Amino acid sequence: MSLSRNPGVLSALSAAILFGVGTPIAKLLLGPVNPWLLAGLLYLGSGFGLALWRLLRNANPVHLDNGEIKWLAGSTLAGGIIAPVLLMWGLSHISASSAALLLNAEGVLTALLAWFVFRENFDRRVAIGMTLIAVGTIVLTWSNDVGFDSTLPALAIIGACLGWAIDNNLTRKVALADATFIAMIKGLTAGTANVAIAWLLGATMPRAPVLMAAGTVGFLSYGLSLVLFVVALRHLGTARTGAYFSTAPFVGAFLAIPLFGESLSIQFMVAAVFMACGVWLHLTEQHAHLHTHERLKHEHEHTHDNHHQHAHMKGVTGSHTHQHSHEPVTHSHSHYRPYRSSTIDPLSIPIDPYRSLSIHRFLDPIDSY
Repeated sequence: MSLSRNPGVLSALSAAILFGVGTPIAKLLLGPVNPWLLAGLLYLGSGFGLALWRLLRNANPVHLDNGEIKWLAGSTLAGGIIAPVLLMWGLSHISASSAALLLNAEGVLTALLAWFVFRENFDRRVAIGMTLIAVGTIVLTWSNDVGFDSTLPALAIIGACLGWAIDNNLTRKVALADATFIAMIKGLTAGTANVAIAWLLGATMPRAPVLMAAGTVGFLSYGLSLVLFVVALRHLGTARTGAYFSTAPFVGAFLAIPLFGESLSIQFMVAAVFMACGVWLHLTEQHAHLHTHERLKHEHEHTHDNHHQHAHMKGVTGSHTHQHSHEPVTHSHSHYRPYRSSTIDPLSIPIDPYRSLSIHRFLDPIDSY
């Protein structure tokens, strides 16, 4: 699969780099900042940064229906409020490199939910890759000291991964909406909630330089990263986006080693090998054959690419949102099938706000559907 032809892969890998770098840097901020408060500050930085971004771009308002609001609220609770608190607490009790690698569990849990709850298709190669990542996670968390204090931080980080896995699958339901708007709302809502809870529990605000640092890390590693992740969801689906995003822990782990002077243990290296092999299987997956896109009418953020050649009354250019039609086309390119049963004809399924995204991905996850 050519990365240059696939904006979904490029978006997922870019999101992974931004998020991966944020984990060890967040650990540096945990000294002067309460873990719960830091989780809130990171998301507030994300929300305010994206709000400023939208203001400078003069972005149009986005309207979500009641169903989409429910999906967004659920994803914000799981991935914006619960997950970051668990991560920050676990990160404060475990090495940054180990915590970074443990975040590989997010990709595994995301895929399992996508396959068995949301019914995305998967093949043997992807399943083996996820198994290797899971084995690496087990190796990393295994300890001869089975005391409660030694295992709880690792379990907290895995709990954060479960929260983000739920978040990823619910965000998929609203991935056709403006990505910056989705990420902004999640950031402002989750950040405000966690800062308020931390304040009620007695946390005190850090100095201005620390606040600025937390806001900057939040904007890049949670805000901009989430925007890119949502774009990747449109093209790749939840499980495969999670697979590409599994490269994030390696970015964080290898940055943490020189940053904190951590040593490379045999356990760490064995876990890294398992996880790297699993991620490689995902990155090298390909599936292509001749297929047909039927006429389709829907609304989502887009630019005037090969699939969007419609005209505007006022000559609108750049990324924008409105209802538009796609003409029929037959071609071949790398793609995947979200439905597990080959007997289901996706073109026979009525288009509604909750199923339309899966239909778009079946038709063409690569060319901006």
